[in-house]
Amino acid sequence: MLGRKSRNQAPIGTLVGAETRVHGDIEFTGGFHVDGYVKGNVRATKDDRSVLSISERGCIEGSVVVPHVVLNGTVKGDVRATERVELGPKARVIGNVQYKLIEMSIGAEVNGKLIHESEGAAAAKAVSRPQVDTSRPVNAGE
Repeated sequence: MLGRKSRNQAPIGTLVGAETRVHGDIEFTGGFHVDGYVKGNVRATKDDRSVLSISERGCIEGSVVVPHVVLNGTVKGDVRATERVELGPKARVIGNVQYKLIEMSIGAEVNGKLIHESEGAAAAKAVSRPQVDTSRPVNAGE
């Protein structure tokens, strides 16, 4: 499972090494691999092929929003994989995991909710939000 690279995913162009600590939010395109520690939110921009991979030594404290996530380390925060998430045997998520497709190995751990989001549901949710008229107060007796 881990180490396989899909043809539609970007190659790794950014690396946080095992002895590296990053404090702050990170935005990237392409491939991003974490062997070290990141304290901040991680987000892919402008690329549906972007992939975040986190080795068993890697840790992110913050939210993650990326199309493809390959996790065998730790994320302390919510994970949103807009395409696919792969949880390896040493994967630990302390937070919710929102995904379109998921692959989970025996031993992976999620301490939060698994939230499946289909393409239709995401579009419907955006369209069907009711509009609230804030121009006048609402009384409970109405």
